[in-house]
Amino acid sequence: MTTVNGGSYMHVTSRLSSQFSSNEDDVLDVSSATNSIHEAISQESWYQQTLSVVVVGASGDLAKRKTYPSLLKLFEENLLPTDSIIYGYARSCKSHEEFRRHLLPHLKKTGTNEIIVKDFLSKCYYHSGKTYGDKSAYADMIGDGLVPFEESTKNTVSNRLFYLAVPPDVFGESGVVIKTHGMSTTGWTRVVIEKPFGRDLESCDALLQTLSENFEEHHLYRIDHYLGKEIVQNMLMFRFSNSFWEPIWNSDTIESVVITFKEPFGTDGRGGYFDKYGIIRDILQNHLLQVATLFAMEPPKNEDADAIRDAKVEVLKNMEILSLQDCLLGQYDGYSDDPTITNKDTNCPTYAAIRCKINTPRWTGVPFILQAGKAMDEKVCDIQVRFKPAKSFPSMRRSSKNFFENAPAEMVMRLQPDPCIFLNLNIKSPGLSTMPTRGNMVMRYEDMPNLSNPDAYTRLLLDVIRGKQGSFVRDDELRFSWQIFTPLLHDIDDTKVRPLPYRYGSSGPANREAWMAEMTKSVLPLQASL
Repeated sequence: MTTVNGGSYMHVTSRLSSQFSSNEDDVLDVSSATNSIHEAISQESWYQQTLSVVVVGASGDLAKRKTYPSLLKLFEENLLPTDSIIYGYARSCKSHEEFRRHLLPHLKKTGTNEIIVKDFLSKCYYHSGKTYGDKSAYADMIGDGLVPFEESTKNTVSNRLFYLAVPPDVFGESGVVIKTHGMSTTGWTRVVIEKPFGRDLESCDALLQTLSENFEEHHLYRIDHYLGKEIVQNMLMFRFSNSFWEPIWNSDTIESVVITFKEPFGTDGRGGYFDKYGIIRDILQNHLLQVATLFAMEPPKNEDADAIRDAKVEVLKNMEILSLQDCLLGQYDGYSDDPTITNKDTNCPTYAAIRCKINTPRWTGVPFILQAGKAMDEKVCDIQVRFKPAKSFPSMRRSSKNFFENAPAEMVMRLQPDPCIFLNLNIKSPGLSTMPTRGNMVMRYEDMPNLSNPDAYTRLLLDVIRGKQGSFVRDDELRFSWQIFTPLLHDIDDTKVRPLPYRYGSSGPANREAWMAEMTKSVLPLQASL
């Protein structure tokens, strides 16, 4: 029997007091926890200082759908300093008012009061340049916009946040001009970077080198919005503040872990971009792998950001390098019909399932399956944990042999849609029968009254402003993740392996269930429905 030394873990969450239930007496606790967080933030030093935000790539899709709506939510919740200004920078020419009209339809979708939206837009300005490294344009924006605003406030400290909502091939030129013209001289400067963080280990190293020439690690916040999702944010609390999990959170009890991402639409005109990366680079190597490391890591030494990321890195260090034998690849019918895809014979996978092995005392022998796909039968992202069949009650097992073998207990942590955690358990059938049946225990976030649950980008942006790097990807995490995936990705590119076809709106390639059963040692696919 494998013994895992869980160590001392209660201190990880001892300062985190929000506990949720549907009991009426606990409703005030939820509200008061939210209020106490707001009160604590209002006492932090940065809240009393000036904040200048620059969104680079402000006219693009990411900025209007995610960045600005998230900044609006922070403004609505009074989580931005009173003395704040937000500048958008891009190459397209727009006046301040034209840019505000460009943002307005997307801000309205948040459901925020129109007066608050108007007040927020009054803080938003716009500047354009010929390139993302246009030194003259940056100098004008900062000299004529940020500096006069900062000097007009009564604060002696001015902080600056640069959000790079641009492709990685312009990180370099943007970084140079931020370093030469944009660094705050009285406060902190932080730079948020969006994925993709390279295509493989070599390109990742080049990107890290470019960024390190201009910034230190404490300046950089590599954002993976899956790390901001409520279920993922809850992972530490769920694991380490409930003592009954630690003895069974290992290979003695858990048979397999499947982390799934599915969406019911295809590339929808973005195939030209997607075809350069594919589903593995787009979803598995970053989002799902990050979720896996949080699930599988050992208790961190403390709640410090680096202690958490150190624990995640240890998982990556102990993962085996992936190969073609570890994966199932698919491509939905009609994928190459996307007019933006130039290579009509493309072998780019739109579905992939990959078996990962984590060779630590806790997880040796437990397959971790990461699977993701486009144009599938539903929108869902979850973690499905299948426990090993029960060994007790031998007489009952003999009389209900098939049931116990085919229906072991399961836990599902659903990230989206409608975040929840539920257990599928074996119980006695109600009444006189002693035959087993299935029962569900469910915790739904939507059932929690008076609960403020901001989206991932909103909470991560707040973390950036507060200087909390625990939910952001560190440079060594990136390198280890690419070391694991790069040989597989090069094999796919070099051998031109053909993904298996699957019907648009289906559950994936025809042999998916058989492959999953073999890789997870399961008789039937996981039962993830409530």
